Amino acid sequence: MPAANMPILVVDDYKTTIKIVHGLLRQLGFTNLDEAENGEEALRKLRTQSYQLVISDWNMEPMTGIELLRSVRADSALRATPFIMITAESKVENVVAAKQAGANNYIVKPFSAEALKQKIVSIFGDF
Repeated sequence: MPAANMPILVVDDYKTTIKIVHGLLRQLGFTNLDEAENGEEALRKLRTQSYQLVISDWNMEPMTGIELLRSVRADSALRATPFIMITAESKVENVVAAKQAGANNYIVKPFSAEALKQKIVSIFGDF
C-alpha cells in the first residue's frame, strides 16, 4: 500500500501536464511530488534522490520516456523503481513496447484520478 508521502517523480515536457498529473495525485492523497521536464533531467534526479514511483510521458526531447524507462531498467540501483508510462498514443504496439521495456503500467491521455488510481493500485495494491 503506497503512503501519502511516497516520493513520486512526474516527467513531462509540458508544465500543464505536470500540473494536471500533480493535481490528480493530490486528489488521491499523495503529497510528496517532484517533476522533471525530460528524461535526462529525470535520470539525474533519480540518481541523486529516492523515488518510489515514476510517472513519465512518452514523447519528450532530448530523451524520450521510453529511453528513460530503458535507462532506469538498465541501472542496477534504479531498476526496481515502479514506472507508469503516459502517452496520447493508444496504439497496441506502443503498449507492447512499453511493457517490453519494463513499464509497470501504461495510461493514455486524457485520464481521470480514478484511472490513475487503478494503475497505481495495480502496482502497490489498494489504498
